[in-house]
Amino acid sequence: MSKIKVEEISKLRQETGLGIIEIKKALEKADGDREKAMMILRESGVMKAIKKAERVANNGIVDAYIHGDGKIGVLVEISSETDFVARNQEFRDFVHEIALHIVAADPKYLSRNQVDPDEIEEEKRIYREQLKNEGKPEAMIEKIVEGKINHYLSEICLLEQNYIKNPDQTIEGLLKEKIAKIGENIVIKRFARFAIGC
Repeated sequence: MSKIKVEEISKLRQETGLGIIEIKKALEKADGDREKAMMILRESGVMKAIKKAERVANNGIVDAYIHGDGKIGVLVEISSETDFVARNQEFRDFVHEIALHIVAADPKYLSRNQVDPDEIEEEKRIYREQLKNEGKPEAMIEKIVEGKINHYLSEICLLEQNYIKNPDQTIEGLLKEKIAKIGENIVIKRFARFAIGC
């Protein structure tokens, strides 16, 4: 195996923003071939997204979207690590897509850890009563209730909702995809949805 030059590592680091060790490993795996190393780094992009999620995101934007008839509006705050990414059109388009999704899907919470435990307990109580009235065996009720609660949370929590433009993907999956593509941590911080009469 050929010795990896520091210059090659440095060039790839500037192009990708990835760490020296990751780049060195990719170059070693590619036997010093720069193009192959880039392919290896791209292919492992989703795994990198998970690591990037630990990094601090103190920049970003707030996007506002008002639905055509003016009866529904959304404000959403999404953060990035750098101002450079916050000004990037792909990042801005992603933020706008999340705002559109919120208008259409009407999530109540960002994630399940924001849901009031009393609300979850009340839902469980209702499901238990329904299942008892349907004559389900006592031994099965708790398993069914857990499944129903998970489904309920996937409907009211933004990150767990199926993306309206691609129902096979959750918003969390879409977020991880963007992190991998853009190369920085991105965090959906908060949102507010306003509707006339609600």
